[in-house]
Amino acid sequence: MVSTMSYTSISNINYTWELVRKIENYEETIGVQVVQKFFMLQPDAKLALGFPIDMDPASTETMKNPRFVKKASWFLRILFQMMSQMMDLLGSNVELVTDILLELGERHERYGVKPEFYPNLGKALIDTLEENLNEKEFNQLVKADWMELYAEISHEMIRGQRQLQ
Repeated sequence: MVSTMSYTSISNINYTWELVRKIENYEETIGVQVVQKFFMLQPDAKLALGFPIDMDPASTETMKNPRFVKKASWFLRILFQMMSQMMDLLGSNVELVTDILLELGERHERYGVKPEFYPNLGKALIDTLEENLNEKEFNQLVKADWMELYAEISHEMIRGQRQLQ
Protein backbone atom coordinates (compact mmCIF):
# COMPACT_ATOMS: atom_id res chain seq x y z
CA MET A 1 0.00 0.00 0.00
CA VAL A 2 1.19 3.50 -0.82
CA SER A 3 2.50 5.34 2.23
CA THR A 4 1.73 8.93 3.02
CA MET A 5 4.35 11.51 2.10
CA SER A 6 5.30 14.40 4.31
CA TYR A 7 3.94 17.87 3.71
CA THR A 8 7.51 19.04 3.03
CA SER A 9 8.04 16.38 0.37
CA ILE A 10 4.76 17.21 -1.35
CA SER A 11 5.60 20.93 -1.21
CA ASN A 12 9.05 20.32 -2.68
CA ILE A 13 7.60 18.30 -5.56
CA ASN A 14 4.87 20.86 -6.24
CA TYR A 15 7.37 23.72 -6.18
CA THR A 16 9.77 22.07 -8.63
CA TRP A 17 6.87 21.01 -10.84
CA GLU A 18 5.84 24.68 -11.06
CA LEU A 19 9.43 25.55 -12.01
CA VAL A 20 9.33 22.95 -14.79
CA ARG A 21 6.04 24.38 -16.05
CA LYS A 22 7.76 27.76 -16.45
CA ILE A 23 10.21 26.30 -18.96
CA GLU A 24 9.22 27.48 -22.42
CA ASN A 25 7.19 24.79 -24.19
CA TYR A 26 7.90 22.52 -21.22
CA GLU A 27 5.76 19.56 -22.29
CA GLU A 28 7.65 19.25 -25.54
CA THR A 29 11.08 20.22 -24.18
CA ILE A 30 11.03 18.03 -21.09
CA GLY A 31 8.91 15.30 -22.68
CA VAL A 32 11.35 14.79 -25.54
CA GLN A 33 14.28 14.68 -23.11
CA VAL A 34 12.60 12.17 -20.79
CA VAL A 35 11.46 9.86 -23.60
CA GLN A 36 14.82 10.11 -25.38
CA LYS A 37 16.69 9.14 -22.19
CA PHE A 38 14.17 6.42 -21.44
CA PHE A 39 14.53 4.87 -24.90
CA MET A 40 18.31 4.99 -24.61
CA LEU A 41 18.15 3.18 -21.25
CA GLN A 42 15.33 0.82 -22.26
CA PRO A 43 15.35 0.31 -26.04
CA ASP A 44 12.55 -2.29 -26.03
CA ALA A 45 10.19 0.33 -24.52
CA LYS A 46 9.98 1.90 -27.98
CA LEU A 47 7.56 -0.83 -29.03
CA ALA A 48 5.23 -0.17 -26.08
CA LEU A 49 4.98 3.47 -27.18
CA GLY A 50 4.43 2.55 -30.82
CA PHE A 51 7.88 3.21 -32.26
CA PRO A 52 10.06 0.81 -34.24
CA ILE A 53 12.75 -0.94 -32.23
CA ASP A 54 15.46 0.29 -34.62
CA MET A 55 14.59 3.98 -34.12
CA ASP A 56 17.60 5.94 -32.88
CA PRO A 57 16.38 8.17 -30.02
CA ALA A 58 19.57 10.24 -30.15
CA SER A 59 19.28 11.17 -33.83
CA THR A 60 18.38 14.69 -34.91
CA GLU A 61 15.80 13.18 -37.24
CA THR A 62 13.99 11.52 -34.31
CA MET A 63 14.17 14.64 -32.16
CA LYS A 64 12.47 16.67 -34.89
CA ASN A 65 9.98 13.99 -35.92
CA PRO A 66 6.50 15.46 -35.28
CA ARG A 67 5.09 12.10 -34.20
CA PHE A 68 7.92 11.56 -31.69
CA VAL A 69 7.59 15.10 -30.32
CA LYS A 70 3.80 14.80 -30.02
CA LYS A 71 4.01 11.39 -28.31
CA ALA A 72 6.76 12.60 -25.95
CA SER A 73 4.72 15.69 -25.01
CA TRP A 74 1.65 13.53 -24.39
CA PHE A 75 3.72 11.07 -22.35
CA LEU A 76 5.04 13.81 -20.06
CA ARG A 77 1.60 15.37 -19.66
CA ILE A 78 0.08 12.01 -18.65
CA LEU A 79 2.98 11.18 -16.32
CA PHE A 80 2.73 14.48 -14.47
CA GLN A 81 -1.07 14.41 -14.34
CA MET A 82 -0.91 11.01 -12.71
CA MET A 83 1.76 12.08 -10.23
CA SER A 84 -0.16 15.24 -9.39
CA GLN A 85 -3.41 13.37 -8.81
CA MET A 86 -1.66 10.85 -6.61
CA MET A 87 -0.11 13.60 -4.49
CA ASP A 88 -3.51 15.27 -4.11
CA LEU A 89 -4.98 12.05 -2.75
CA LEU A 90 -2.04 10.82 -0.66
CA GLY A 91 -2.93 12.68 2.48
CA SER A 92 -6.62 11.93 2.41
CA ASN A 93 -7.19 8.51 0.93
CA VAL A 94 -4.19 6.21 0.72
CA GLU A 95 -6.35 3.15 -0.02
CA LEU A 96 -7.95 4.86 -3.03
CA VAL A 97 -4.51 5.85 -4.36
CA THR A 98 -3.33 2.27 -4.01
CA ASP A 99 -6.40 0.91 -5.81
CA ILE A 100 -5.99 3.41 -8.67
CA LEU A 101 -2.31 2.54 -9.10
CA LEU A 102 -2.99 -1.20 -9.04
CA GLU A 103 -5.60 -0.73 -11.79
CA LEU A 104 -3.21 1.46 -13.78
CA GLY A 105 -0.58 -1.25 -13.50
CA GLU A 106 -3.04 -3.82 -14.85
CA ARG A 107 -3.86 -1.51 -17.75
CA HIS A 108 -0.18 -0.89 -18.50
CA GLU A 109 0.42 -4.66 -18.59
CA ARG A 110 -2.11 -4.84 -21.43
CA TYR A 111 -0.29 -1.99 -23.24
CA GLY A 112 2.94 -3.98 -23.29
CA VAL A 113 4.69 -2.09 -20.49
CA LYS A 114 7.06 -4.38 -18.63
CA PRO A 115 7.88 -4.08 -14.92
CA GLU A 116 11.56 -3.64 -15.76
CA PHE A 117 10.71 -0.39 -17.62
CA TYR A 118 9.84 1.51 -14.44
CA PRO A 119 13.33 1.99 -12.93
CA ASN A 120 14.71 3.32 -16.22
CA LEU A 121 11.77 5.66 -16.70
CA GLY A 122 12.33 6.96 -13.18
CA LYS A 123 16.01 7.49 -13.90
CA ALA A 124 15.19 9.30 -17.16
CA LEU A 125 12.70 11.54 -15.35
CA ILE A 126 15.00 12.39 -12.43
CA ASP A 127 18.02 12.98 -14.70
CA THR A 128 15.96 15.30 -16.90
CA LEU A 129 14.70 17.30 -13.93
CA GLU A 130 18.24 17.55 -12.59
CA GLU A 131 19.53 18.82 -15.95
CA ASN A 132 16.80 21.43 -16.35
CA LEU A 133 16.67 22.85 -12.83
CA ASN A 134 19.60 24.37 -11.00
CA GLU A 135 21.24 22.86 -7.92
CA LYS A 136 19.34 25.10 -5.53
CA GLU A 137 15.98 24.19 -7.09
CA PHE A 138 16.71 20.48 -7.43
CA ASN A 139 18.96 19.72 -4.48
CA GLN A 140 19.53 16.29 -2.98
CA LEU A 141 16.51 16.59 -0.66
CA VAL A 142 14.16 17.52 -3.51
CA LYS A 143 15.64 14.77 -5.67
CA ALA A 144 14.98 12.27 -2.87
CA ASP A 145 11.36 13.49 -2.66
CA TRP A 146 10.82 12.97 -6.39
CA MET A 147 12.46 9.55 -6.18
CA GLU A 148 10.21 8.60 -3.25
CA LEU A 149 7.07 9.62 -5.12
CA TYR A 150 8.12 7.82 -8.28
CA ALA A 151 9.13 4.71 -6.31
CA GLU A 152 5.74 4.60 -4.54
CA ILE A 153 3.83 4.97 -7.79
CA SER A 154 5.90 2.46 -9.75
CA HIS A 155 5.87 -0.10 -6.92
CA GLU A 156 2.07 -0.20 -6.84
CA MET A 157 1.76 -0.22 -10.63
CA ILE A 158 4.15 -3.16 -10.84
CA ARG A 159 2.10 -4.98 -8.19
CA GLY A 160 -0.96 -4.38 -10.37
CA GLN A 161 0.82 -5.81 -13.39
CA ARG A 162 1.97 -8.88 -11.52
CA GLN A 163 -1.59 -9.60 -10.42
CA LEU A 164 -2.36 -10.30 -14.09
CA GLN A 165 0.64 -12.56 -14.66
